Amino acid sequence: MSKMSLQKKGTIVATLTAMFLTTVKIFVAVFSGSLIVLVSALDSLLDVAISFFNFWAIKKAEESVTRQFQYGKGKVQAIASVIEGVVVIVSSLYILYEAIIKLINKSEISMLTSSMILMIFSIFITFFLVRYLQKIANQTDNLVTKSDALHYKMDLFTNVSILIALLFIYFTKWSFLDSIFGFSIGIYMIISAVKIIKEGIFVLLDHALSNEIISKIEQIINMQSEVHSFHWLKTRTDGSKNFVEFHLVLEPEMKLRDAHDISDKIEEEIAKVDKKKIWIVTPHYDPVDDEEINNAVRSGEYIKTSDYRF
Repeated sequence: MSKMSLQKKGTIVATLTAMFLTTVKIFVAVFSGSLIVLVSALDSLLDVAISFFNFWAIKKAEESVTRQFQYGKGKVQAIASVIEGVVVIVSSLYILYEAIIKLINKSEISMLTSSMILMIFSIFITFFLVRYLQKIANQTDNLVTKSDALHYKMDLFTNVSILIALLFIYFTKWSFLDSIFGFSIGIYMIISAVKIIKEGIFVLLDHALSNEIISKIEQIINMQSEVHSFHWLKTRTDGSKNFVEFHLVLEPEMKLRDAHDISDKIEEEIAKVDKKKIWIVTPHYDPVDDEEINNAVRSGEYIKTSDYRF
């Protein structure tokens, strides 16, 4: 039996926590009539669904390479992040709608004391959950776990805001603040969800690694005295693995074994740039600098290699 990964443990803990909080919040929301407590309950219910989906995504991403999926299924995590963000946006739009309706109808709320106790309890539980997920995210740099940690961090801020709103209502008796705070929280959730979606889409579109990491890779290659130059450096990530390709210009008469040893050194150094990731480095050896041909191919132009003297 294979050992369960940290990412999977994180999603299981998050799911169980969200299920417990959802049950308690729905009970209080129904009897108090508070929109912002209902908002929190709905958010926790979504957490349950998202955590289930995240567990599936991580399980798929960790599956071994197959003939049909030769690069693995790491991008499932990016798909999960996009879906998670979309679900949050849809639920937030519902919250905005409910806030407007409740403000128009001038609905009153009750059980303020019970609601405040519930939110204090939720803040306490969510705080430790965020710390746990963030620790896993820092150790693994897993995209799904980072999204989960961000989502529950958003929940933490939401719970604090709801508690503040309930305190205002308790002391001022202004029930309309319930709708105003609920509307504000909905807007905040939409903004946060857009960030999650953006990161997931960047992975799906094979967005390059950060400029900082690319600069480090360039420095590593330039440090090899046997390398005359390099070109066509390309990078991407699937959330768990980083992929790097480049062309090395070496001595035309160099032995293949020597060229292979040079690329091994480069790969070892690149792997140290971010030890949390698996690195797939694919070098190509050139006897001369043929960057012109590579750039032409990339731009869609056609150049006959027989016209280019090696």
